[in-house]
Amino acid sequence: MKPLAAEVEEAVTFNDQGLVLAVAQQHDSGEVLMVAWMNREALAETLDSGQVCYWSRSRENLWRKGESSGQTQRLIELRVDCDGDSLLLRVDQKGVACHTGRRSCFYRAVDEGGGLKELLPVEVDPKALYGG
Repeated sequence: MKPLAAEVEEAVTFNDQGLVLAVAQQHDSGEVLMVAWMNREALAETLDSGQVCYWSRSRENLWRKGESSGQTQRLIELRVDCDGDSLLLRVDQKGVACHTGRRSCFYRAVDEGGGLKELLPVEVDPKALYGG
């Protein structure tokens, strides 16, 4: 795997844990799919391979989106925000993005009464995605 290009390395501001926030957006619809974290290695692999790779804080290792579920993200375009502390990954999402089996992790909204309402249905049983 190639290291990050100097211009990218200089533009991205990683936090104290060596991570940068990454927002995944469906490239053609604008739908926000999920938010995750990337370290230098995940960012370099994503740029090198074209398949999105994140850093899993809970597992403390690289998380290649779709490696266990088959629900992959192909990178179309990567944008860096003005401060360099957030990335926008414009992706082509295969299947669902959320581990709950929904298209997007942003499937709930606050209703007028201050409660939560579900906006998106479960499309795929999570047990079918991850076993169990």
